[in-house]
Amino acid sequence: MCPHQPPCPAADGPDREAARTMVHHPEQGWSLLCNGVVLFEDTGELLPDGGVIAPHRPTDVPARTAPAPSAV
Repeated sequence: MCPHQPPCPAADGPDREAARTMVHHPEQGWSLLCNGVVLFEDTGELLPDGGVIAPHRPTDVPARTAPAPSAV
């Protein structure tokens, strides 16, 4: 149970990454959040139930291509 007020988001919620950091190991590349989620520096996650969330960096989104210049 989260001792914070207001309580941290649940591990199965879409906002789970907003939970407070309880343990931080930047030299190892991970942090433990209050809701039991292990958050890795590559944005991957290990959930308390053993589930895995693949890394989801904003840079993983395909780049938009600029529209072709129109001929005038």
